[in-house]
Amino acid sequence: MILVIAEHNAGQVHRSTWEAIAAAQALGQPVSVVVAGHDIAAIGAALAEAQVTQVLVVEHAALADYTADAYVAALAEVVGATAPSLVLAAHTYQARDFMPTLATRCGRGLVSDCVAVGADAESFRFTRPVFQARLLADVLAVGAAPHFATLQAGAVRADAVQKGSAPVSAQAVSLDTAAVRQRPEPPFKESKQAVDLTAAERIVSVGRGIKGPEHLDMVRQLAEALGAELAASRPICDNGWLPMDRQIGSSGQTVAPRLYLALGISGAIQHVVGMKGARTIVAINKDPEAPIFEIADYGIAGDLFEIVPALIAELKR
Repeated sequence: MILVIAEHNAGQVHRSTWEAIAAAQALGQPVSVVVAGHDIAAIGAALAEAQVTQVLVVEHAALADYTADAYVAALAEVVGATAPSLVLAAHTYQARDFMPTLATRCGRGLVSDCVAVGADAESFRFTRPVFQARLLADVLAVGAAPHFATLQAGAVRADAVQKGSAPVSAQAVSLDTAAVRQRPEPPFKESKQAVDLTAAERIVSVGRGIKGPEHLDMVRQLAEALGAELAASRPICDNGWLPMDRQIGSSGQTVAPRLYLALGISGAIQHVVGMKGARTIVAINKDPEAPIFEIADYGIAGDLFEIVPALIAELKR
């Protein structure tokens, strides 16, 4: 059985939790979901809309506001009671805080920031970026279960969750509030961005092939014609041609739109890890050997300065 730890905020299930559930469902094993908090019946009901074996709701006053101490104490009991083969959570700021301690409390290691999870008859296989996302490493789980892992945002599409109607039950824990050393603090919030690319259905992204900032107006016209957001690879943002909040990649935003149009982007692994979860990837690059074509669903090997104006003209018809 795979146990997915759900995260919630402001009365809503975190988007990345649905991605973690979808990844667990794809492994072909029974899936249970656990959610911790206080007065979270509505969260449990929302999670029950996924096709899982059960949703376990851990209610306690000490869990009303997140602290790693309380979460680890409560979830360690749940892991011990359910004996899963794999404990999976989304790689959020909150999970980065408590998952290493939870794994250690259970006497196990943690494979973090995975971009893929696979399973065979004997073990789990985790794929994660290494050397600042320049390479991807396959990590095999060894030793006794449970194994612990976190899944990178955008690695799996949230809409890939199989829908169903799961039973919801309360999971009692004997939480010693005196052992909770931490005091709740306001949840971490990223600095406000001009645009949330993670919510975009269509993205037009540009790389070094654009040559100079004077050509960005052409790309903006294409984005407007498609009803898409404009994004870029790191060099474009480093040069100040577009704001940093438009950057896609390991040091930028991770996205999974329905359409990702890559213009003049070579396909370096640092960029690919931020967009490979897109449903349809279209690449335009004059280099037919560019790595971006290896992951593209549709590719055009040609001059973007000829192709993009033609696309704009066709879309405006």
